[in-house]
Amino acid sequence: MSDEATDDTAAENGSGNGAPAEAEAAPQPRKLRTWSSFGDIRRKPTEYEIVSHDLNYTTRADRHAPLESNPTSPMNMWLSTYRDRSPLQVDDWHAYRDPDRLTYRAYTTGQAEAEHTAATLLDEYSEAGHDAGLSTDWLAALGALFCPLRFPYHGIQQIQAYIGLVSPTSYLTNAASFAAADCFRVVNLAAYRTTELNQTHPDAGFGTDEREHWQGGAAWQPLRRAIETAMIAYDFGEALTATNLVIRPAVESVLFESLGEVARANEDDLTWLLLKSLGDDGERAGRWSAEVARFSVAANADNVAVFAKWVSRWRPRAVDAAAALAEAVAAVPGSPLSADDIAAAAEAAMDARLAATQAPVAA
Repeated sequence: MSDEATDDTAAENGSGNGAPAEAEAAPQPRKLRTWSSFGDIRRKPTEYEIVSHDLNYTTRADRHAPLESNPTSPMNMWLSTYRDRSPLQVDDWHAYRDPDRLTYRAYTTGQAEAEHTAATLLDEYSEAGHDAGLSTDWLAALGALFCPLRFPYHGIQQIQAYIGLVSPTSYLTNAASFAAADCFRVVNLAAYRTTELNQTHPDAGFGTDEREHWQGGAAWQPLRRAIETAMIAYDFGEALTATNLVIRPAVESVLFESLGEVARANEDDLTWLLLKSLGDDGERAGRWSAEVARFSVAANADNVAVFAKWVSRWRPRAVDAAAALAEAVAAVPGSPLSADDIAAAAEAAMDARLAATQAPVAA
């Protein structure tokens, strides 16, 4: 090959004494065509994530205040104090996920099935004349312990709604909103059963005595005090801890599980089945609430001390509330359970809820 040909070939290949070939271009970052709010996750988000992610305008990035108004306006100050400057701090709250991955569609579908089951039970037992066969002692227990449920759960419903309002991520707002709807289900069912019982036993005080039991009955006063105090726990994390991690598991063990067992002992399977269904809702609220604590502690070890402080503040109130109700449930004629056993089961339920947080907060 001639020298001229060699030079031509070298020039074409970018070698030799000829001009070097243009360097290969560096790979460009992958362009996000959609789902950019999730970052470079390299997967399609789930339906749950699509309808739940970063929907709260007051937590938008680069905001000067939660709302587009004077930063010192009351609502801006409220959200800044009890949400943004909460002792419970996580860098990225949007990474939290509800263990049940509930969407509005999934929630309403599931609860429609639960309500259909409850309605079927109510109709079947009504047609069988169930309420007419209940003993006088058990009717008194229903009036004192079941029918007043609409009062505490109206308070708990307000707390769930508040948690949703001041939550730092829409994933939590949605979960708390579903929990508020669950509480309305308790209120509605208690009111419905009160009316049914009054129709069969119009002289037994159903529909007239429940407020007196709630406001003056010894069994309810510790719980009433705990709920009313929790309603002024303005920090979103403390409100969630007090209600869903401490008070509810203890009290619902008494009201849904132990009272259900006493109902069966008094040949009232309807009440047992209804309470069991309501208990399932409480367990679901416990799962997402425990995950808040687990997620928070995993993201920031300083949150261990925050939860420990809140639990130590609220645990005595929950224990007192469960113990007072346990005494009343155990005193029902025909009860197969002692007050000590009921109270111990309530504390065990609370400890199990706290253990599910995987945070050392129960001691």
